[in-house]
Amino acid sequence: EVRPVESGGGSAQAGGSLRLSCTASGVTRALRAMGWYRQVPGNGCEQVATITSDDRTYYAASVKGRFTISQDIARNTVYLQMNSLKPEDTAVYICVADPGQGDLTFCYAGEDYWGQGTRVTVSS
Repeated sequence: EVRPVESGGGSAQAGGSLRLSCTASGVTRALRAMGWYRQVPGNGCEQVATITSDDRTYYAASVKGRFTISQDIARNTVYLQMNSLKPEDTAVYICVADPGQGDLTFCYAGEDYWGQGTRVTVSS
């Protein structure tokens, strides 16, 4: 099983920054992409940012210009630098290996290719 493990969540004040990291274990072939989703209860599963193996990036409109995704392909590791945080960024952030495209009704946290998630809380 491919198992991403996140770290770096926590609390920040509005306008502050946090950096999330995620390393995927159990990888037996080159990943096509890695990315981050976030879930707020009752709000579905929003695709936040994705980076492909050739460094193409995608950002949700809600985070574009504030968040930056990067990677260390050799280590199957992806990072999410979150700046200018807003209270509406409060969510559980989940790392996904080989993500699909688009938002989902719910996140598959803990399943194959999905991390368990790390909580980010932004206070005003």
